[in-house]
Amino acid sequence: MSFIGLKRKNLVNPTRRFHILQRLSRFDISKPQVKPRKSERTAKSAPENSGFQNEKQSWSAVSPSEVAYHFGTSGLSVAAATAVTHPLDVLKVRLQMQLVGQKGPLTGMGRLFLHTFKKEGPRFLYLGLTPALTRSVLYGGLRLGLYEPSKYACNWAFGSANLFAKIGSAGFGGAIATALTNPVEVLKVRLQMNPNLSPVGELRRIVTEEGVKALWKGVGPAMARAATLTASQLATYDETKRILIRLTSLEEGFHLHLISSTVAGMVSTLITAPVDMIKTRLMLQQESKKAGNYKNGFHCAYQVMLTEGPRGLYKGSLATFARLGPQTTITFILCEKLRELAGLNAI
Repeated sequence: MSFIGLKRKNLVNPTRRFHILQRLSRFDISKPQVKPRKSERTAKSAPENSGFQNEKQSWSAVSPSEVAYHFGTSGLSVAAATAVTHPLDVLKVRLQMQLVGQKGPLTGMGRLFLHTFKKEGPRFLYLGLTPALTRSVLYGGLRLGLYEPSKYACNWAFGSANLFAKIGSAGFGGAIATALTNPVEVLKVRLQMNPNLSPVGELRRIVTEEGVKALWKGVGPAMARAATLTASQLATYDETKRILIRLTSLEEGFHLHLISSTVAGMVSTLITAPVDMIKTRLMLQQESKKAGNYKNGFHCAYQVMLTEGPRGLYKGSLATFARLGPQTTITFILCEKLRELAGLNAI
């Protein structure tokens, strides 16, 4: 039998043909069989929820320039917002120092503005601006800049970045930033109360007459206020963005940032107004001799409640809202834009 005949015989053999067809059925001859790359196999084996892995990679190989961009964008955005809203901050401090240790009718923000404007001129609106901007760059850079590394640390430690982790991360960043920049804040509020002081002269006077320790007056309430403020601002902003993206058609952009920052501004004002008033009183001990010296934040709150009533804790709250609302909105919108220009991810 020839070779051709043998080949035909094998092909027409039913058993042989069954085995051949069974082998061919394992392959899809319509598509070329290409061996997957190593990166593709790794990607398929990874879990779908790879946000934490991406975040881990982004924080495990950070260059010095990226660190500078990260903290620089935060500091510049807070400084710009501070420059715009500083007049309202001056009014807030003046309102908080009304009728110290006394009960009585309070002067509203509008009347106080007109009275002080006539008495001291437009210059009073920007009293303490230099230390305010200095503090904003340092405090703002640390306060916002530490949020994402702290959130990553919580994610790494606990395997989750839920709302409580966001609140804790933001509160930690705010408290650390305030502890480091409290001397500049003390100098700022004192300049806001007295138009005749100079930053260098007042700083020298505080150190020589009251001691270096005086630069950290009110640091406890200031840290509590900053932790509360940062936690309410950043956690609310971050969570609001996440909810809006999930439930609406909004995407990363101006409208999403505007709505989220507005919500964050309202929440943070309601929470921090009493703590902010206590912080101001402690930093201005020299102005509060009528009510005696406050031993700490709790003693200050008790004395205010006792001598001025519960309403005393919310002195200047309207100015606080008028300042903190726009400041929060400007800060987050500008920070997101600067991060975009610097090539960083959104908050």
